[in-house]
Amino acid sequence: MGTSKSKDLIAAASVPLIMTLGNSMLIPVLPSLQKELHVNSLQISLLITVYSIVAIVLIPLAGYLSDRFGRKKIMIPSLIVTGIGGLLCGSASWFAGDFTYQMILIGRFVQGIGAAGAAPIVMPLVGDMYKSEREVSGALGIIETSNTFGKVLSPILGSLLALWTWYAVFLSIPVLSLASVLLVAFLIRVPTKDQDAKQQQPGFRSFLSSLAGIARQEGRWLAAIFAIGATAMLVLFGILFYLSNVLEELFNIHGVAKGALLAIPLSALCLSSFLTGKWIGESKMRMKWISVAGLFLLAASLVGIAWIGTNPLWLLFVLVGTGGVGIGSALPCMDALITEGICKEQRGTVTSLYSSMRFIGVALGPPLVSIGMVRFPQFLFYGLSALAVLALLYGIYAVKPEKSQASPASTSSGKAAEPELPKGSNPA
Repeated sequence: MGTSKSKDLIAAASVPLIMTLGNSMLIPVLPSLQKELHVNSLQISLLITVYSIVAIVLIPLAGYLSDRFGRKKIMIPSLIVTGIGGLLCGSASWFAGDFTYQMILIGRFVQGIGAAGAAPIVMPLVGDMYKSEREVSGALGIIETSNTFGKVLSPILGSLLALWTWYAVFLSIPVLSLASVLLVAFLIRVPTKDQDAKQQQPGFRSFLSSLAGIARQEGRWLAAIFAIGATAMLVLFGILFYLSNVLEELFNIHGVAKGALLAIPLSALCLSSFLTGKWIGESKMRMKWISVAGLFLLAASLVGIAWIGTNPLWLLFVLVGTGGVGIGSALPCMDALITEGICKEQRGTVTSLYSSMRFIGVALGPPLVSIGMVRFPQFLFYGLSALAVLALLYGIYAVKPEKSQASPASTSSGKAAEPELPKGSNPA
């Protein structure tokens, strides 16, 4: 990978890193934020929920717009909107008085609008930037690693910022967004074809027709990848919520110390994502079976957590880290399969639908685990393990790389691509 390509990739990787920090840094400061704003736990949880819901709704629209008008033309304004939302949240206490909470909620809504058009566009952008499937797979592994690295940093950085003041986390968002805007604007060079995307794209009605054609021809394997992505994120954020509660309530570990401990299993996930992206290359069959193995590892680790409970703590961390390795193995494979399997004209929309499904998993994980911890704690992790097994079986059944899977040769009219030729065959 040349130096110029490396700069492009660094700029692209900054977007999921900063978007992850902008949301996940809130988690360690929510208790102090609740006290400062004099609100209840449900109200404070809405600061996470409203961000996720607006992003889920708008991500597909942002994907379509990026297909039609170009990736950078959507990403850069979206990053600016994200910064404005963070600034609104961070400065609310200076001018909103008794309505500070409501103003922060509005700011989080604005931030979610920006997030919808930023990080989810990175996957199709990477698909546009590289021609070789091996390069695409490696680059997507780095993107997934950047996303995960943001999760590693967020509890530590959020706790450190909270030592200054509760709104410092919000004020950091416009600074981070500005850095990403500059990187994207000056380092990412849009491929020539992408610059003419508006002229090459069909009208909206024709576009919807082409998507319907893809759904008919390729819906089974796409749905499986959507399900695996949503399951992985649901389990990941649910487990992090559980571990955070265990450290505070049972072991009285708070603040930066808790953030550092949460970063340990996330570091395993981060390393796994990076190594998987390097290893999978162009082999779609390898992508499938690595993801299956990762889901099996995740399911097994969840059963282990159900058996041991919270003691000993070191073994709990080993099992959570093992599950993280499984998730880190599966996600880059899913990213590569869906990015390389969809033609450029619809890549932004389809990968954005995939991102929406992952956001749904993020939004559902903590509340489901919260309910499970109270209502059926003895069955919680068996249930999560069963969910991972279902995703595993669905992947085995539906993802068949040896058959046609809407290759980039698919036409924008929705016509299915020709089946992949076995190696050594003659196309004539």
